[in-house]
Order: sequence, then C-alpha cells, then structure tokens
Amino acid sequence: MAGSSGIILVVSGPGGAGKSTLCEKLVAKVPGTVLSISATTRGPRPGEVEGKHYFFMARPEFESAAAAGRFAEWAEVAGELYGTPREPLEEALAAGTDVLMDIDVQGGASVRRMYGASAAFVFVLPPTRAALEARMRGRGGDSPEKIRRRLELAEREIVRAGDYDYLVINDRMDEALAELDGIRRAEGARLSREGGKAAWTLKNWS
Repeated sequence: MAGSSGIILVVSGPGGAGKSTLCEKLVAKVPGTVLSISATTRGPRPGEVEGKHYFFMARPEFESAAAAGRFAEWAEVAGELYGTPREPLEEALAAGTDVLMDIDVQGGASVRRMYGASAAFVFVLPPTRAALEARMRGRGGDSPEKIRRRLELAEREIVRAGDYDYLVINDRMDEALAELDGIRRAEGARLSREGGKAAWTLKNWS
C-alpha cells in the first residue's frame, strides 16, 4: 500500500525453540515479507552464501561500521561480532515490507531503543524445559557440557521474556506459525502504529 511503512517483527528465544524455522516458514508463506540478514566477522560455513545467509566482514570493517552507527543492533557472541545493517532494514520498511529479525534478547533491546513503535516483539518457547533439553540433545554432536551451558543461557534469556509483547509456545510448528502470522497481521492493522497500514488508510479516507 503506497504511503504506508512496514513493521519489524523481532523474534527471540533460546536455541532449540524453533524461532529460525518459524521465521523462514513465515517468509516463504507471506509474499513481500523478508528476513533480515545479519553481518558477522566469522567466516562462512559450508553452504553459506554472501548476502543470502550473512554479510561476511573483516573485524576492522565491522567495528568501523558499528562506530558509525550503521547497525540497528550488534553484539559479540563467542568471540565473533554479529549485527543487523540499518540501510537494507530501513529501505525495506520504507517500501512497506514487513521485516522479520531472528535475534537474541540483547539485540531485541537495541531494536526497541532505536525503532520503538515500528517494531513488535515475539518470544518463542517450547512447551516445557524438558522439551527444550530434548531438542538440544536431539541435534547430536554437542557434548553434555555444551548442552548444559546452552540450557543455562536459555534460562537467562527466558527471564527477559517479560520484555516482549507476545509469547508463542512452539509445540506444534503449524500452530505456532499461524500464531506468528496472526501477530504480524494484527500489528500491521494496529491504529497506534505511526505510519502503519491501518493508520495510513484512515488518514487518507474520503
């Protein structure tokens, strides 16, 4: 709709909650919805493509971009830097495109400070702690110590769920996907959202 702006849908949750899969499925389901692409200082893994999975940057380049305010959010994770470039994000919003951001709670807090009412915040959880642990163990390849550390991180992240606008319990993927899409549609119609689709429609009603 000409004259309206897109929304940012920040999706966070502990590893193993299924948030990345939910985001990917929603983008595939809803035309004109995109997933933000992060920049990182780590090297590409097998099968990862520049500009599709990540923007790969040398550390000095990343640090210079961060100092210049070119990231909507950024953080250091396990010794590597990750961040969301502002330019493609803001271009998508200006074009009326809804943008999903699959980021951690630290990044979510940064987006809230920078974009405020242009964003909605969704926290994704499995139905129980036991289910989360089972998913982590089911991935294979992780040592018991690594799983323990990931569960401790999950518990610290879950404490921050109260900072979010919505909670999606990912027990059945199809139901969680429908709920996430419902949140996206409801946020697009929210009258209090400055520059949103519903507000633009009413403003231009004749």
